[in-house]
Amino acid sequence: MSSQIKLDSKCPTGPIESRWDNHRFEMKQVNPANKRKFNILIVGTGLAGGAAAATLAELGYKVTSLCIQDSPRRAHSIAAQGGINAAKNYPNDGDSIYRLFYDTVKGGDFRARESNVYRLAQVSNNIIDQATAQGVPFAREYGGHLSNRSFGGAQVSRTFYARGATGQQLLLGAYSAMNRQIHAGNIDMRTRREMLDVVTIDGVARGVICRNLVTGAYERYAADAVLLCTGGYGNVFHLSTNAKASNVTASWRAHKRGALFANPCFTQIHPTCIPVSGEHQSKLTLMSESLRNDGRIWTPKEKGDTRRGDEIPEAERDYYLERRYPAFGNLVPRDVASRAAKERCDSGYGVGASRKAVFLDFKDAIARDGEEAVRAKYGNLFHMYEKITDENPYKKPMRIFPAVHYTMGGLWVDYNLQSTIPGLFVLGEANFSDHGANRLGASALMQGLSDGYFVIPNTVCGHLAGSNLQPVSTTHDAFGAAEAEVRKNSEKLLSIQGTRSVDSFHRELGLTMWDHCGMARTESGLKEAISKIKDIRESFWGDVRVLGEAESLNQSLEKAGRVADFLEFAETFAVDALSRNESCGGHFREESQTEEGEALRDDENFCYAAAWEFQGVGNDSTLHKEDLSFEYVKLAQRSYK
Repeated sequence: MSSQIKLDSKCPTGPIESRWDNHRFEMKQVNPANKRKFNILIVGTGLAGGAAAATLAELGYKVTSLCIQDSPRRAHSIAAQGGINAAKNYPNDGDSIYRLFYDTVKGGDFRARESNVYRLAQVSNNIIDQATAQGVPFAREYGGHLSNRSFGGAQVSRTFYARGATGQQLLLGAYSAMNRQIHAGNIDMRTRREMLDVVTIDGVARGVICRNLVTGAYERYAADAVLLCTGGYGNVFHLSTNAKASNVTASWRAHKRGALFANPCFTQIHPTCIPVSGEHQSKLTLMSESLRNDGRIWTPKEKGDTRRGDEIPEAERDYYLERRYPAFGNLVPRDVASRAAKERCDSGYGVGASRKAVFLDFKDAIARDGEEAVRAKYGNLFHMYEKITDENPYKKPMRIFPAVHYTMGGLWVDYNLQSTIPGLFVLGEANFSDHGANRLGASALMQGLSDGYFVIPNTVCGHLAGSNLQPVSTTHDAFGAAEAEVRKNSEKLLSIQGTRSVDSFHRELGLTMWDHCGMARTESGLKEAISKIKDIRESFWGDVRVLGEAESLNQSLEKAGRVADFLEFAETFAVDALSRNESCGGHFREESQTEEGEALRDDENFCYAAAWEFQGVGNDSTLHKEDLSFEYVKLAQRSYK
């Protein structure tokens, strides 16, 4: 594979507030009558994929939508809880598009493109209008106006929400719009399909190879453009807040075909999760960041205090976030809050049986507003916590601890959301573009819907109008070659007949990743991780046992393929973390911190997006750098004090 790639972000110039409008005007258009001549293939049906499918079909394109779940309603976006940001400034507290842009650049620790972030802030208001028109039941004030609440990394209230089920309600809005187009015959909806390869013809993405997860049959799909909307890779850690089906396979297979992978080490550790309780767990449970609006986080002042939270008097509590960050208090960004919780627990102040937890307490909020007011805001979240822990959070403080959540890294895309494979577009969490090194709470839903509803309809149009695409059929040799490779990989997995389960390898990989690539990273730890990952991968291909047959219902084979990809991807993750010898956002190198233990960036040497080019399994990937410049937000060390 050639490494002569020249990264071109295609970011427009001129005043930042007019870049997107000017860019849209300058792009070529497809005549409305000609849109029906183009077929667009969308992989994934979460907020990004669902919004894109509904919008593009409404415009007249023929859309084929592939869903790994049994229904788009089960896409992982449905699990999002707390809310979605927008710069409506309904509370009249000083918010604006520019402030949302500023907070997002700063929250991402200056590792995102200014042009992309401003566009995200700019279209945020359109998202709320779109969702409201679809009937999304956002919370409202007594007079009928939409309500807002605060989230971490901001000093204004800009987060719109539907109790603790905002992702669910937004997805149902996109799903209803999709269903209208399915009924109209404009979307061909295929459920229980897993994408296993991208097919390129003359260097352009023209389709994918999928496996039918019910029958086991391999299927070919051709298109004029391919959109990957397949989410993040947090499950490389085994235990995360992600659904078990969430994986890196679609992105990784595209990467192996030539799409660069950017900033894989930028992983978000969410500070507000239910702690690990034992090896029986297959995933962790998120407790919404919105709880930090009214809940106060604390630990005992004395080390090793084993009393229940409700037994510890006020004078013996350390509200450490309020103490360390008085300006933002409990609403500091996620990376800051997570590291602070780890520091408290590592220093001996942790609570619970494992000592790996801190308290999140609603005593003051209940005393101030009453239990019914707290129940109206957070009742479903409190119910979920009680079901999992058998503790009543209205009476006792919650126990929380950080867990792997969102991934800011992903396939590299330009301003048009196009990867380094022409015709392959990447939306939502699957791309790297908008959050830098740390995502602000309630911005994931904003990005997914921005990409799907408002960005991609313009940019894919420019690609289709500007390319002389010839018709292709699934009988093309490229489809045959890609399918043969996918079959060969499945047969190899089934033929090993070793002694260990797929899950045992995934668990071993996850522990290695958490120990060495989690909240704190060191040069020696990362080198050890790279060595261990290689050893685990070698053991996997020599001793894994995959039961069943290829062309039948086979969940063991599904998992094996995903874990095999995680074992390749994890090495690139660790190499990226090792090469970035600075701390920024969710990437914290212990060698690079301030005297107060805060992240210390090195803008002189690392103010770039790292885009990795695949050079074969076991070979060193090639690093390409996209230099980042900041015209509107001055580079500065973050401070939330």
